[in-house]
Amino acid sequence: MSSGPGYWAVVPAAGVGRRMGGERPKQYLPLGGRMVIEHTLGRLLGHPLIQGVYVALSADDAWWVDCAYARHPGVRRVAGGGERCHSVLNALEALSAVASPHDWVLVHDAARPCLRVSDIERLIGELEGHPVGGLLAVPLHDTVKRAQGGAVAETLPREALWRAYTPQMFRLGELREALSTALERGWLVTDEASALELAGRKPRLVEGHGDNIKITRPEDLALAEFYLRRQGGRS
Repeated sequence: MSSGPGYWAVVPAAGVGRRMGGERPKQYLPLGGRMVIEHTLGRLLGHPLIQGVYVALSADDAWWVDCAYARHPGVRRVAGGGERCHSVLNALEALSAVASPHDWVLVHDAARPCLRVSDIERLIGELEGHPVGGLLAVPLHDTVKRAQGGAVAETLPREALWRAYTPQMFRLGELREALSTALERGWLVTDEASALELAGRKPRLVEGHGDNIKITRPEDLALAEFYLRRQGGRS
């Protein structure tokens, strides 16, 4: 038996995806013959180091029962919350009953179905000995403008700017404490790295692939399907 830390995944999936404008949450929309979330869970469960996945769902979720992974032995459903940070914290608290505070947790968006297994490998490989943890990210190549009143106020230097992606990987105990503290102070952080940053920590940026997109708008589905076809079995 290995004496090293374990690896777990948390997937917050309690959101309704209002910008999609559909009848069901975006994680349950069809994509290449499967639900979006089925692609996502398949990528995570397919990694040999990940011991289990905790999925945070809304109490009135009517679609999860039809998911191919609803009864998978490696998947556990937990109660979601009002915001992403609440859902993640609920999952971490449930996970704490079976995992060590030193275990690694990979938090991944349910609506990022194109995650490459090679990016999971890179994230784990670069962070396994890191004192804080980090996240997949992609350097920003576009010119960025700051707006004011509908006009350009200034052009921002892009050299130090990155797009924050997921998974974001941190130690269970430290992430749980950082999120709890943030919420106690009224900070509704939008990603896990922000909670660690507020705690004075400096997560590491691990460059991933740009096709790890988050489905937010209707046109993203067609792009995700294109990326999945292009990846084929070589993720």
